[in-house]
Amino acid sequence: MTTIAVVSAGLSDPSSTRLLADRLGRAAAEALLADGTPAEVAHVELRPVAHEIIDAMLTGFAAPALATAVATVVEADAVVFVTPVFTAGVSGLAKSFLDVVDKDALADMPVLLGATGGTARHSLAIDHALRPVFAYLRAAVVPTGVFAATDDWGTEGDAAALEGRIRRAGADLAWAVRASRRVPQQADALPATPDFASMLGGLGH
Repeated sequence: MTTIAVVSAGLSDPSSTRLLADRLGRAAAEALLADGTPAEVAHVELRPVAHEIIDAMLTGFAAPALATAVATVVEADAVVFVTPVFTAGVSGLAKSFLDVVDKDALADMPVLLGATGGTARHSLAIDHALRPVFAYLRAAVVPTGVFAATDDWGTEGDAAALEGRIRRAGADLAWAVRASRRVPQQADALPATPDFASMLGGLGH
């Protein structure tokens, strides 16, 4: 079974970022299934682990919820990564999560990028602010990124155009999965939060 980790860095609940991420993950899974490859989607919502991400940046240790999120991403066969855009850049939450993932953990990982924003003027953020980060991580990012502005969720025509972009991007990720040379990984991006009792070695008794 192929696993697609769908990462959403949306800050609100409900979130258009989560909605786009879900649709991209579903499109990729459907494209894989159409070619005879069963796929499942594993959702990773960053908002609930926001505090753990900051703590990990400060301490170097991952709390259990964050460790689980990182493991889901690192051990997947492909990743859909979607972030809101603020002031022409990706959200700090999205970048901070990538900062706590080991720099080699996503090498050759097939990745589909998406972003949401209030206006189409932010659409280039995928290429100038997000794609370079994944290039540094040596991920195999597919050419088609999907940006959804507020208007894309409105009229029937805009919604249909967005659906077309989602379908194309899903097909791109499915192709990248089939062509992937990635070796299965085990998550070791950050050590788990230490058990201080064991670190003291019984000195407290």
